[in-house]
Amino acid sequence: MSNKPSTPAVELQASDLPAHCPNPAMPLWSSHPRVYLDLSHGDSATCSYCGTVYKLAPGTVLKAH
Repeated sequence: MSNKPSTPAVELQASDLPAHCPNPAMPLWSSHPRVYLDLSHGDSATCSYCGTVYKLAPGTVLKAH
């Protein structure tokens, strides 16, 4: 059995941060409570509710606040 996600990762730009799930493109019927995803310690994060993987687009630079 493969560990690959069944759907491709959602690619985020710096303008999409702070990242959260569900994202605006998800249908209403698949909604769950909004959770914010921490991408500051790596290039990807997984939603604890639905398993959607979010990753930073290549070349995206995170700026410190």
